Amino acid sequence: MRTVFASIACLLAVLAATAGSAVAGRHPIMVGAAEDAGKQGDLLASDAKMRLASLAGFDAIRLTALWAPGQTELVGNDLLGLANAAQAASLAGIRVFVSVYPYGSSVTPLTPTARSQFASYAASIPRLVPSVRDLIIGNEPNLNRFWMPQFTRTGLDAAASRYLSLLALTYDRLKAAAPGVTVIGGAISPRGGDDPKSSRPTHSPTAFIRDLGLAYRRSGRKRPVMDWLAFHPYLDSSRLPPTFTHPRSTTISIADYPKLVAALGQAFDGTAQRGRTLPILYDEFGVQTAAADPLKRSIYTNEARPSAGDAVDERTQGRYYRQALQLVACQPTVVGLLFFHVSDESDLDRWQSGVFYADDTPKSSLPVVRAAAEAARAGTLVKRCRPATGG
Repeated sequence: MRTVFASIACLLAVLAATAGSAVAGRHPIMVGAAEDAGKQGDLLASDAKMRLASLAGFDAIRLTALWAPGQTELVGNDLLGLANAAQAASLAGIRVFVSVYPYGSSVTPLTPTARSQFASYAASIPRLVPSVRDLIIGNEPNLNRFWMPQFTRTGLDAAASRYLSLLALTYDRLKAAAPGVTVIGGAISPRGGDDPKSSRPTHSPTAFIRDLGLAYRRSGRKRPVMDWLAFHPYLDSSRLPPTFTHPRSTTISIADYPKLVAALGQAFDGTAQRGRTLPILYDEFGVQTAAADPLKRSIYTNEARPSAGDAVDERTQGRYYRQALQLVACQPTVVGLLFFHVSDESDLDRWQSGVFYADDTPKSSLPVVRAAAEAARAGTLVKRCRPATGG
C-alpha cells in the first residue's frame, strides 16, 4: 500500500496546477463514490481504502447493508465491516451513506411481517453505528432484478405502491430511532420497459415516480416518506457523454434533470412530501475503461466474459466525469454525485469504472477527476450555468 500512495504522490503537483485554473461558480456539491471495499474486518484495512477515496478528492462514500428475511438488526461480520468503514471514513473526513436493501427480487419484503423486519433492520444501523446519519432505502425498485412483482396480473403497478409501503414504515422507524437521520428514497434506475408482459418486467423512472406519487396520494399520509431522492443516472453506454439527453423517451440521465424534477413535481407537489424541491443525490454513475497496458490487464480475471464492451480510454473517462460534475453543479436541487467505484472490480464481468485499477494504483484519469471534484465541492467548477434543456 505504501507503494500505491507513493505512486499517487507524484501526481499531486499536476493536480495543484490543474485545480488553480477553476473559475467562480455558485453550487457546491458533494463528490464521492459507491464503494464497499472499505467494509473490512480490520480497521487498518478499512483506513487504507478510505485513504484512496480521499486521494481521489472524494468527500462521500456509499456503503451497502443487505437485508435478508428474518433479520431485524445488523449483526456479526456485517456490523464489524460497516463500523470499521464508517470509522475510517470519519477519520478521513468522508461522509457515509448506507444503502439498505434486499439483495435480489426473491426476498422482496412484501408482507407486513417482512416490512417490519426490514424497517427494524434499517433502524438498527444508526443505533449501532452512530456516525451513520444518511440511509438510502432500497435499490432500483423499478427493476425486476431487485423488486418483484413489478406489475399485477392485470398489468397495473405493483412495485411502486408496495415500495411506498416499505419506505413509509422505514422512514417512521428511522425517525423514531434517530430523529436527525436523513432518509433517502428511490435509488431508481434510469431506464425501464413499462411492459407488464415482458419476460423481464421493469418500470421506467418516469412511470415509477408517477406511480409512487399516486400511491402516496391514495395512502392519505400526512408526513413525508423521504428527505431526499437517490437516483442512478447511468447512460446507455460509457461511450456517450454526460451531456446526452433523452427528449423522446422515458429514460433519465444527468442531462435530463428537468425531466426528473418535473416528474417529482407532478408526483408530489401539493402534498406533505416535497416534489419539485426535493434534494436529489446521484448515488451511482460510472464510465468504464479498458486497461491499455498489458501489465494492468493481467490483474483482471474472467477475460472471456467482459461486461465493458463499451469501455472508453482513461482520458475520455476523466473528461466525462468532469463534464458530469459540471452539469450537476448547475442543477439546483442536486446535492451530490457518487461515482461507481473508487477502484475497479477485478472481475471483468463486473464494473471497471473506478479512478484506480483493481490493484489500487491510479489511472491517468485520476488528476482530472480529483481537480474537478475539489472544484465542484468548492463551487468553483463552472463560471455560469446555462438554462437546462435536457429531457
